[in-house]
Amino acid sequence: MHEDSNSQPGGEATWFGSAITPLVLLLLTVAFIVFATTRWRLPPFLALILGALGFGLASGLSAADTLAAITGGLGKTVGGIGIIIACGCIIGAVLEHTGGARVMADVVLGWVGKTRAVLAMGLTGGVVSVPVFCDSGYVVLAPLVRSLAKKSGQSVGALAVALSMGLYATHCLVPPTPGPVAAAAAVAADLGRVMGYGLLVAGAVIGVTGLFAVWAGRRWPIEAASMEAASTDAAPSLGKVAAFAPLLVPVLLIAGRSFFPGEDGSVWQVWIGTLGDPNMALIIGALLALGLARSHGAATLGNWSGDSLKTAGSIVLVTGAGGALGAVLRATPLADVIGSTLASLDLGGFNIVLPFLVAAGLKTAQGSSTVAIVTTASLLAPLLPGLGLDSANGLALTVLAIGAGSMTVSHVNDSYFWVITQLSNLTVGQGYRLVTLGSGIAGLTAILAVLVLRFLLA
Repeated sequence: MHEDSNSQPGGEATWFGSAITPLVLLLLTVAFIVFATTRWRLPPFLALILGALGFGLASGLSAADTLAAITGGLGKTVGGIGIIIACGCIIGAVLEHTGGARVMADVVLGWVGKTRAVLAMGLTGGVVSVPVFCDSGYVVLAPLVRSLAKKSGQSVGALAVALSMGLYATHCLVPPTPGPVAAAAAVAADLGRVMGYGLLVAGAVIGVTGLFAVWAGRRWPIEAASMEAASTDAAPSLGKVAAFAPLLVPVLLIAGRSFFPGEDGSVWQVWIGTLGDPNMALIIGALLALGLARSHGAATLGNWSGDSLKTAGSIVLVTGAGGALGAVLRATPLADVIGSTLASLDLGGFNIVLPFLVAAGLKTAQGSSTVAIVTTASLLAPLLPGLGLDSANGLALTVLAIGAGSMTVSHVNDSYFWVITQLSNLTVGQGYRLVTLGSGIAGLTAILAVLVLRFLLA
């Protein structure tokens, strides 16, 4: 008598035949990753690898198959995003050290006007955080918060929230920042599409958190005079065009490949396909940044690049470990079992909320937005077809839903929380009222915007 792979003689379910067992195992794996990174202080890379190994063995895979899935998944993921992250970190380092990030901030302030200081800070953060990590961006721009607060009469708290949430929005939602790039690679989403939709969602976040910042500044006023002086970088050595070029050129190339592909086989398609490949675009951006900053000397540029690549290395390893976990999940029947179970909930367009909830849980528990993005994307990538999120738009919006969850919420286990509070001279209580509440509003705004796009694009 024929027996399917999910049943034993007599019709009893196998270990993986029930939806409950793989779901429990998945939850235990996630709990282990969170506990290992927060309580045991294990590096996220090691925690993800151990989680993948434990899940594979507990699910019935052999040790050899589990290790093959881990190494294969890690290699594939690193191959897809390693160059992008490394070059992005080089661009960010050059813009930080040359004062290019400050130049971009001044330009945005000039466009918006100092009387609209809160909006200016939000937009400034949104622009700067595309090439620069949000915590580094806040370090660079914190002196502007103090000086602008004195000139405009705005509360330091209002400007700090606006800047920090602007930085946060593009950091979590807009490529080529590492988190969205890694999530797009994990779920095979089009990077240009993620970028375009991500800008819309980030704009909504900046607008709503700006309104919250104005309200919070009136509710909990913090005078600029109470802030301690912060150190500033040397005078910027890049002009306006030079400061924006390493960021805008890769963005335009990547966007052009997605939205203006050209006819098959045409010379335009070949060129834009090559130059608009994210790897090539970021290589061009990194070379452009180094070329524009050549006056600092080869030795200095070499030191900046070397330091940035150390940062990039840890990010690439964490991202690769997330890919390894995803590969192990795909090597088991987990996707079919849980995917069909979740699909049976018949949430329709609201299935996009599930990635948000998973990422929000991880973010709140362990603090790192990048780890939350990478882990959630790896966990959910095999499940997306069953959730009806495997279309081009569905994949892009899934990345943004994950990014929205990764903002929800920042508190004392998040290094960004401490960067903001320390540089803005906020107490922990003020940090909870301004940063934690602000990040919650940012995440909820982002997922609502994603839901609107989901129904408009359906």
